[in-house]
Amino acid sequence: MPSKSSKTKVVAVLNGKGGVGKTTTAVNLTAVFAEAHQVLLIDADPQGSATWWTQRDNNSLKFQVQSGTSAKELKALRRSSKQELVVVDTPPGLESEILKMVIPVVDYLVLPTPPAPMEIAVLIETVRTLVKPSGVAHRVLLTRVDPRSLREALDAQNTLMELGIPAFHAFVRSYKAHERAALEGQPITQWKGKYSKEAKADYCRVVDEIKRDWES
Repeated sequence: MPSKSSKTKVVAVLNGKGGVGKTTTAVNLTAVFAEAHQVLLIDADPQGSATWWTQRDNNSLKFQVQSGTSAKELKALRRSSKQELVVVDTPPGLESEILKMVIPVVDYLVLPTPPAPMEIAVLIETVRTLVKPSGVAHRVLLTRVDPRSLREALDAQNTLMELGIPAFHAFVRSYKAHERAALEGQPITQWKGKYSKEAKADYCRVVDEIKRDWES
């Protein structure tokens, strides 16, 4: 992570499709980072899912949440000494003006997707047409992985590797804990219930990989 005197890192969570665990990823990555760093979550999705999730238990959050932003504001945040990290939850839809505005000013892209072949095919096209041309560092994160059957996730990781698309070694398993935490307005780091520790551990592994990328 950057020091207080260096520029703020900006991470965007992006996928052109909805329903892939994008907001869940943005909120929970922010929460894990916030256990050791000053972090701001920006809800740039007009649907406002991250805001809806976090505003109901706002007093217990270890990070700040801000709705909407502009490229100018993001550039200013990168120079801010108040936050070590900014995570941006982007809207679905590859033609979104918000995406075109956000991508050029971020340091890292997390691309969540379920491991189903059709979902992977759509994301591969997104990487080819939108992500790689930007030159921004990125990794695909497999989400909603059935913990009883990991073969599909491993096959998806191998497919991405063969295509030269970087993917996280860690993946996010599908637990009811994620839905219940969201309904109670808490990130998985704070929710207490069945499989909460396992669900949190998945995101901790992802954060560790991001940090290793920054250190390399």
